[in-house]
Amino acid sequence: MIYKIPALMKHCILIVLALMFCWPAYGQDNDTWTLFWNQDETLFGYKDKNGVVQIEPKFTPFSTAQKFENIIAVTEEINGEWKSYYLTKAGKIVGRDSMHVFDNGYDCESEGFIRFRDHETDQAGMFDKKGEVAVPAEYSELTRVMNGMIVALKGAKRKHLENDEHHSWQGGKELLIDTSNHVLIDDFPYRDDLNFFSIKKTKTPGTEEVREYFLAKDGSYYSFINFGKEFRHWLTHDLLVDLTAEKLIDASFDTITWWSDEGWKKTDRRHFIAKNFDILKKGLLEILDPNCDYFVSIDGLNPFMYEGKKFAKYFNNCGQAKEWMYPLMEIVISHNNRDSQDHYEFLRTDHGYKLIAVTIENQLKRTKQHR
Repeated sequence: MIYKIPALMKHCILIVLALMFCWPAYGQDNDTWTLFWNQDETLFGYKDKNGVVQIEPKFTPFSTAQKFENIIAVTEEINGEWKSYYLTKAGKIVGRDSMHVFDNGYDCESEGFIRFRDHETDQAGMFDKKGEVAVPAEYSELTRVMNGMIVALKGAKRKHLENDEHHSWQGGKELLIDTSNHVLIDDFPYRDDLNFFSIKKTKTPGTEEVREYFLAKDGSYYSFINFGKEFRHWLTHDLLVDLTAEKLIDASFDTITWWSDEGWKKTDRRHFIAKNFDILKKGLLEILDPNCDYFVSIDGLNPFMYEGKKFAKYFNNCGQAKEWMYPLMEIVISHNNRDSQDHYEFLRTDHGYKLIAVTIENQLKRTKQHR
């Protein structure tokens, strides 16, 4: 028996097929897309992991997302005007002209969220990866998302610095919130030395010397490892106790970046430490002397010095150092008698702190380089 398909049904089927084959590429692949330039490198678009073009080059270099994971901030020329907006992988456009500018560039996605700013109220909020408002624009400023948490400043006043385009915030209250805009801690002064991925929740404050404890809104206590305290404790209670060459090699990155008369060099850790162990040991042990003039600073990896696959995990999709996860702890020792400083930089990795860069004036020995 042969069944005839009604004309209306035929029409519907054709529409469905047309939609299936004509639907734009946006959102058809869940992999991370990568930026690529047009021929004269003035505009860029994105390709998927297979090299298939998902978005033809049309965005200007003011956008900073080198990788497109879920949602990005972009700028393109439309009818002779520059237009900025947020774009999701599904092709949804949100937040037109509501860009959040951070460190002279647009914000970058963090854990599927990106900041925006309502310029009429001068308040900040957050979109989720679908372009929906997850945190309403009711805060003076927000940090990026760190392990599902955000430090929020509310009720502050913007003050522009004299003869400077930059500004500071005065007053207001700092809170710790989650990505659903629930307040976790009612009074939480922002700190860039706390490891939000080390959170513990307890009924009472603990006594771990590397942790800092905060009273939460629900009456419990949240604690976080302090990077600086953790690093100093590891340095003095582990690394510098019976320091040997092999121990220092184990506590070093694959390659050591060091300063020479010819500029920055990169050398395999074993070769570098074998040649310079006595110098390195003497310098590092100086900090155990109560009279040593030194300090420890916290920063992030320099993206211009540390490139390639082995360093990729230490930067976000916009090429910014992820110091909130992988801080760079720098020991700076001053020698007033010879008006010089020595620098030892340790990167926090998934396997502990690793020596990654050294600057010791006119003392380090040349050795075979391994890039």
